[in-house]
Amino acid sequence: MDRRSFLRTSALGGGAAAASTLAAPVYAQGNRTLTMVTTWGRGLAGVHDSAQYVADAITEMSDGQLTVDLRAGGELVGAFEVFDAVSAGQADMYHGVDYYFLGQHPALSFFSQVPFGMTFTEYNNWYYHEGGMALAHELYSIFGLIPFPTGNTGPQSGGWFAKEINAPEDFQGLRFRMPGQGGQVLGKLGASVQNLPGAEVYQALSSGAIDGTEWIGPWADETAGFQEITNNYYTAGFHEPGPNLNLCVNLGVYEELSPAHQKIVQHAARSCNLWTYTLFMANNAAALQRLQSGGVQILEFPDSVWDAFGAAAEEVLQEPMGDELYARIYESYMNSLQSSAGWISTSEGTFTRQRDRIRGY
Repeated sequence: MDRRSFLRTSALGGGAAAASTLAAPVYAQGNRTLTMVTTWGRGLAGVHDSAQYVADAITEMSDGQLTVDLRAGGELVGAFEVFDAVSAGQADMYHGVDYYFLGQHPALSFFSQVPFGMTFTEYNNWYYHEGGMALAHELYSIFGLIPFPTGNTGPQSGGWFAKEINAPEDFQGLRFRMPGQGGQVLGKLGASVQNLPGAEVYQALSSGAIDGTEWIGPWADETAGFQEITNNYYTAGFHEPGPNLNLCVNLGVYEELSPAHQKIVQHAARSCNLWTYTLFMANNAAALQRLQSGGVQILEFPDSVWDAFGAAAEEVLQEPMGDELYARIYESYMNSLQSSAGWISTSEGTFTRQRDRIRGY
């Protein structure tokens, strides 16, 4: 029996045995405290707010019958340990971004972010209406988890660099913090890629342990203080045009909840999904203006660098295709992306381009 089969059996075996001997499911009664762990340090702008929002929403919507006890990264388990902790039943749920856990399965990238992938709108089209949810449930059930989209940062910035990037060769030997498949892309360009939790990035950049970093976008980056270290800021990146954050619940715990409480978890997550996205969008523009006023250079990668990103990204996306589940999710994701992008570019894309031209934005 492989590890994934063992995890699934361990997480679901008790529930399956109970179901075979009872005419109807038995749900936990009375008040219950659910422990949430996160991949975020306490207070990290936007992402910790998102975790707190959904924790509070579940508690309030259930009139306190479900109380969510939020433990930020490092308070109960490390930021990169939350997946295993919830899978093993050491905590009840986690809030985080799942490209941190590609070692568990490469297809987790599709439910967090892939290079040159989906925006917030495109992801939700796929997840709720074009098969993404069913594929997510199939994948996460291997690990005894059930996921819910619970936040999105919108398009993330290309990052902060000690020196300007003028050609693909400038990534050779560059020590850069970027997780997930985006980091794998930079690795193909010769970068020494670091995967650090958000709470550790400022210290690594300020000490010179890394030469650059991406984090989220103007508001979260300003709050983190990266402008105190370098003023070379690329505001458009290839790696995360709309990264999805998940609330992942231990599947056994979720199945013990009453149908009403399950609906509360679902709808609290959906509310948080939109609230988090608009939180970032509402704060980014003003933060960018402040950064510029403070002397930060707003830069754009040249076309040669974008082309190198694209070629390397295609290599990275193709490498796990020997995994049958990855290949099926890839096909579904890309078909939906092509469909959504085609419609959006000829409708909203045309409109916004003409609106901005006429209004002078």
